[in-house]
Amino acid sequence: MIFPIQEFENLETPFYYYDLKLLESTLKAIKEAAHYANYHVHYAVKANANPEILRVIQQAGLGVDCVSGGEIKAALNMGFAPSDIVFAGVGKSDREIEYALKSDIGCFNVESIPELEVIQMIASRLGCNANVALRVNPDIDAHTHHYITTGLEENKFGISMQMLEKAISYCYAQPNVKLIGLHFHIGSQITTNEPFRILCERINDLVKQFAEKGVVFTSINVGGGLGIDYDDPDRNPIPDFKDYFDTFNKYLKLSPKQHLHFELGRSIVAQCGSLITRVLYVKEGLKKKFVIVDAGMTDLIRPALYQAHHKIENITSKSDVTDVYDVVGPICESSDCFGQDETLPLTKRGDLLALRSAGAYGEIMASQYNCRNLPGSFAK
Repeated sequence: MIFPIQEFENLETPFYYYDLKLLESTLKAIKEAAHYANYHVHYAVKANANPEILRVIQQAGLGVDCVSGGEIKAALNMGFAPSDIVFAGVGKSDREIEYALKSDIGCFNVESIPELEVIQMIASRLGCNANVALRVNPDIDAHTHHYITTGLEENKFGISMQMLEKAISYCYAQPNVKLIGLHFHIGSQITTNEPFRILCERINDLVKQFAEKGVVFTSINVGGGLGIDYDDPDRNPIPDFKDYFDTFNKYLKLSPKQHLHFELGRSIVAQCGSLITRVLYVKEGLKKKFVIVDAGMTDLIRPALYQAHHKIENITSKSDVTDVYDVVGPICESSDCFGQDETLPLTKRGDLLALRSAGAYGEIMASQYNCRNLPGSFAK
């Protein structure tokens, strides 16, 4: 990635830089790869709700996957069609459900029978109907971090396959709930297509099982989860979307009338974003050297929360000499560390560092812990 460093010099750090040309190239790759009939791609707003990001995605013609009333509002404000909005989340409040119904969104991805009961109650009071897809836990281990594995049998998310028939029966008994499909999401940052192949087989079995009982699903939603290359973002700036969509086309047995929905987040926006931070001090310890920067876990929490690593680059140093540093932030927590034993060009106070692949779950998860300001953003 080429950074417009001269334009950075007048900006207050830390801030997020978004390469909109890379985002546009990524969206083009998705549209070319997802060319199959009845394939629909939704962007998972939880990854990044920056207005500039949403504007480009809306213009590309994607739908959206929302997990809160606030995300639905943000999507509507950016011009996304209500019919292209799906509303997921294990803890939808009454107010959020009512707002979604009044907005006439396309579908609720429902995660429990108690949630169905509340949707029926509110839809009945409003005199409208709710399209729903039942989120099923297919008991697939995506082999990713345990905080972002969501498809196991027993999980706060979704409905186990053993309880699915009961949920379906409940839907058919309700006058204001229309069951249109099944929803799945097995985890995040999945870097092999094998879990997706297994998911296709589980879906095929479920669809066949219920078709024999007269239950037909017009919508199948396979969620997202496709990972990115955090180690070498310049070599792999765009994920292999062709292989991803081809996997579903090869292994998932859809009828001509069934529609397949995807909910991609990280794979769309992660590589186009970098957190830009300025070096405050270079501190020499007994055995280590510390680069202390003005960004912290309040600006990018993934390293502290998931033990994630983002490639760190010194984008202003002209030195050919390298040294080894721990790159840390100013927050009063020992977990406020972006990288240990990082090899960087000789680094000094005032240098700008870029924490790469931070376009997903970066700015959107920022907090004001220690009464800090939220990071700014610059898109070009």
